[in-house]
Amino acid sequence: MTEPAVSEPAVTEQAATGTGPSNGTVKAVWTDFGGVLTPSISKTLLDFCASTNVPPEPLVKAMVKVAASYGTDDIMLPIDTPLVTEEEWTRQIREILRVDYQVTMQLTTLADVWFGGRETNEAWADRLRQVRASGVFVGMLSNMVPAWDVHWRRMVDPDELFDDVVLSFEVGCRKPQQEIFALAAARAGVRPEESVFVDDLAKNCAGAAAAGWQTIHFTDTAAAISRLDELLSPVEH
Repeated sequence: MTEPAVSEPAVTEQAATGTGPSNGTVKAVWTDFGGVLTPSISKTLLDFCASTNVPPEPLVKAMVKVAASYGTDDIMLPIDTPLVTEEEWTRQIREILRVDYQVTMQLTTLADVWFGGRETNEAWADRLRQVRASGVFVGMLSNMVPAWDVHWRRMVDPDELFDDVVLSFEVGCRKPQQEIFALAAARAGVRPEESVFVDDLAKNCAGAAAAGWQTIHFTDTAAAISRLDELLSPVEH
């Protein structure tokens, strides 16, 4: 969750787009978590707002204002780096909602509601299992909040699905910084050009491409699987 969305997300039919050569050299596939292994961030935000009776637009504006106080326009950077605890971040959002928008949010953490009822993208997870079983390295690379670590692990079993997991709060850098992609490639033991990164945010794909990776901009599960199959076909067959 790194870019705010306040309107109902449209169902997307466009194909996933990618960068980098399809030359049969793929040895590692790294997937994002939120928006790829889960429903879109827009849908999750709207579900959260419906559950808490907090209007989406004031909530996003409050998040933006808190982010600005930490010198960034990325609403999640303060807590997935982290610069502040999620509890304090939530308190600051709650106060801005109260003062600026006369909106009451009765939460000390967003995690319980944010992850409550959130569905795993099983079709994508199943394809990752197949890719891993074929001998290709599979990892998860995510900007993750420390307080949310236990929640995502309830949705997917990292030991069963991944060879490695790289999380921003654990390694001290984050997408789209090239450092995190260099670290991930090193941990997979492959060259950047042998790596594929799948993410729902174009700026994160751009960061990976700048680091020399192949990328798939995730917009639709079937399209992303099709594109991944194209990249992997010389390897798997």
